[in-house]
Amino acid sequence: MNWWGSRKARSHPESLYSRWEQDHDLQSFGQLGLFYEYLEMVIQFGFITLFVASFPLAPLLALFNNIIEIRVDAWKLTTQFRRPVAAKAHSIGAWEEILNGMAVLSVVTNAFIVAFTSDMMPRLVYMYAYQPEGEMNMSGYINNSLSVFNISQFPNNSMPEEGENPVWFNSSITTCRYRDYRYPPGHEKEYSHTMQFWHILAAKLAFIIIMEHVVFLVKYFVAWLIPDVPTDVKARVKRERFLVQEYLHNYEVEKLKMQLSQQGNKECTCTPMIYPTLPKHELLSEVL
Repeated sequence: MNWWGSRKARSHPESLYSRWEQDHDLQSFGQLGLFYEYLEMVIQFGFITLFVASFPLAPLLALFNNIIEIRVDAWKLTTQFRRPVAAKAHSIGAWEEILNGMAVLSVVTNAFIVAFTSDMMPRLVYMYAYQPEGEMNMSGYINNSLSVFNISQFPNNSMPEEGENPVWFNSSITTCRYRDYRYPPGHEKEYSHTMQFWHILAAKLAFIIIMEHVVFLVKYFVAWLIPDVPTDVKARVKRERFLVQEYLHNYEVEKLKMQLSQQGNKECTCTPMIYPTLPKHELLSEVL
């Protein structure tokens, strides 16, 4: 579209086809131009923070993408679009609140992902509380994490069809193992969760709470440590304010001097001359 719209610029020199006429043939940036740019960054930020525990390499790939996109956007704004109208803004507006909310939500989601999809908490609970030898190792963890099920207790709708029975179904194997923490068959609480399951669940919830508080403390500490406005920018702002105040002060002083000089000239030129010795009609004619 830009190539087709700016084809006239290639056949006319800039002296005849001015720069602003060439820019007018480019695409209009529009009022929603920055909206889609911000939306793209917010979506990317959400992907790399909400699920970073699942793919820790995502932030590095996003960094490479943004380094390239800075130059691509610069090329796009300077050559493919009309010059956008500058508007003064105090901040990025509602996008800042969206990013802050997403950052808080990402801490929660990653804490749940780490707690409920990894073996970290079951291993720690086993090592500290259920290791039969009382030692700080993982010996016997696999056997401890598997529960027992009696094959003969399969419901009818789950039984293999006739002719499809596996070899082990009619053999001497009567039980199977599965990943869970439940009481074995024959126990008074058969197939219900053991106390170890609740201990692991409590450890997972405690890990989520502790992780959230630690991350939030680090976040607030880093936010306090790194100022929103750099020191050199603050110094420039203070210098600009000082220069403005000095300029206004000098302007007011010069204005006051001019007013005083004008008042002095008026007093010298407009003060009436009084002749007390002359009669009134002669005094009037003298003044006129």
